[in-house]
Amino acid sequence: MREQSKIGSALAVGLVSAVLSLALLAAQTQEVAAADGKTVFKKCQACHSLEADRHRAGPSLSGVFGSPAGSADGYFYSPAMEASGLIWDEESLDRFLTNPRQMLPGTMMFFPGLSREADRAAVIAYLKQESAAKAQLREPVVAAPPAASRDPENPDLYKADVNFTLKTAIAEGKLVYIGVGGDIEGLINPTLSVRVGDVVQITLINGEGAEHDFVVPELKTRSEFVTGIGSSTTLVFKPAKAGSYTYYCSVEGHRAAGMEGLVTVIPASEPAEVASVRDIVRDPTDLPPALAAGEPRVHNLTINTIELDGVLADGTTYRYWTFDGKVPGPFLRVRVGDTVNLTLTNDPDSAVIHSVDLHAVTGPGGGAAYLQVPPGEARTITFKAIVPGLFVYHCATPMVAHHIASGMYGMILVEPEEALPAVDREFYVMQGEIYTQARIGTKGQQFFSVEKLLNEAPEYFVFNGAVGALTADHPLRAKVGETVRIYFGVGGPNFTSAFHVIGEMFDRAWEWGGLINPPKLGLQTVSVPPGGTLIVDFRIEVPGRYILVDHALSRLERGLAGFLYVEGEENPEIYRTRDKP
Repeated sequence: MREQSKIGSALAVGLVSAVLSLALLAAQTQEVAAADGKTVFKKCQACHSLEADRHRAGPSLSGVFGSPAGSADGYFYSPAMEASGLIWDEESLDRFLTNPRQMLPGTMMFFPGLSREADRAAVIAYLKQESAAKAQLREPVVAAPPAASRDPENPDLYKADVNFTLKTAIAEGKLVYIGVGGDIEGLINPTLSVRVGDVVQITLINGEGAEHDFVVPELKTRSEFVTGIGSSTTLVFKPAKAGSYTYYCSVEGHRAAGMEGLVTVIPASEPAEVASVRDIVRDPTDLPPALAAGEPRVHNLTINTIELDGVLADGTTYRYWTFDGKVPGPFLRVRVGDTVNLTLTNDPDSAVIHSVDLHAVTGPGGGAAYLQVPPGEARTITFKAIVPGLFVYHCATPMVAHHIASGMYGMILVEPEEALPAVDREFYVMQGEIYTQARIGTKGQQFFSVEKLLNEAPEYFVFNGAVGALTADHPLRAKVGETVRIYFGVGGPNFTSAFHVIGEMFDRAWEWGGLINPPKLGLQTVSVPPGGTLIVDFRIEVPGRYILVDHALSRLERGLAGFLYVEGEENPEIYRTRDKP
């Protein structure tokens, strides 16, 4: 479409209005079955994308309709799928979606299937429509990103200096890009400020279902098309000269309908406005006090799932998925016999479905069978706390390990009828793993690696979500003579922790978080499995700095350490150095 400046002003207004109406109509009035299929596909998009070669827990479904089973490049299928000889059409997809494992024993598909015939028909119509669209060749509008966007010192490793996330939407009667995270959060068609020579990465998320892309012709860069709510892609470019350059969607009519903004490139000597990131670390003192004895009570609790960019290490950020914006999630505290009304909400800006499985819940999936919450929605369960103990909770949406590794874990304490012994200070600490595409220590924004997750090869081990969380940022603090209790858990998702405090012994240790049996006494190190917990008490007799570790001590080199600073009088009867009397 020609620039509006080349059209008479009166004609331009009429044309833009007409194009806007057509674009909005096209986004909102697709075939009924396919439109319903988009909604059903939300159940699939946590594991499958509709972008070619963009695999998640499951293979890309780009062009799946009419294709042989097990044929997507770059995905490791089960032997059963590769040997099936299936061609995906209405009949085979319907049988597979009804009950995957019954139709094809040995498949890795863990979703139980779609019980409603109408849901299966709708999602099949949607996949058929999308496959037909992918079959239509598109003419490239600009050249591919320049090779200079790769780090020359690490050709196998991409490092971005600046990262932006944009989500497509319909707002103020227009088609637009909306900023996600940092300084552009919520801004419509935000101006993206970078420096000359920056390696810039832009993530584009489809927020309303119509097909879109992101192009900047003057910078010779464009993205792939994103089709279907929740689909996403990234592009990388490296601007060589200062100036203001227009970005827009190249789909016919979308630019005129409102999808247009600016990339401002300033000289390298001037500071660029880059998106800010948040502190995702849960302060270890952030937990509610002990509950007084009394009759069983009712607790109305709400947890919000939020996706955000957070500080992983000095100079390094990561896209976290969280409960209430922190890692771990909130510490929940009830008493045995209490009733809990738990509401889970999923932020409207989330890209995927989230859920929660509480190990303290007796019921299907620990509540997760019902609490699968799409973006912008909420669901509630009611459960009774019938077993005392310290229990992990975590997201249980496929791929479950991906959600956990992104920060979605926490703990709930069900206090026994007879209260735990009183202590002076209580702390909340959880261990987790983070699987980034780039190697540990790489600066800039880092992104999740499904390959490293499946190979159980994390780049980082962390307490409370980040490197330095309990050393530089939020160390534990106490005084000589005080008693300390640590509620410890392992979110994982994969590694057991050998929890140890260097310089102390555990006076009492409730192994695996169980509170029915009496505690063990005088322990040094306790193994805690993924999804497991531990409660330890100890009295502090000597001032100084104590170090919380996993005694698999090589993990210290990957970020896993915490400090407990103790102030007070020296105690030479218990400990003194040679240079002191």
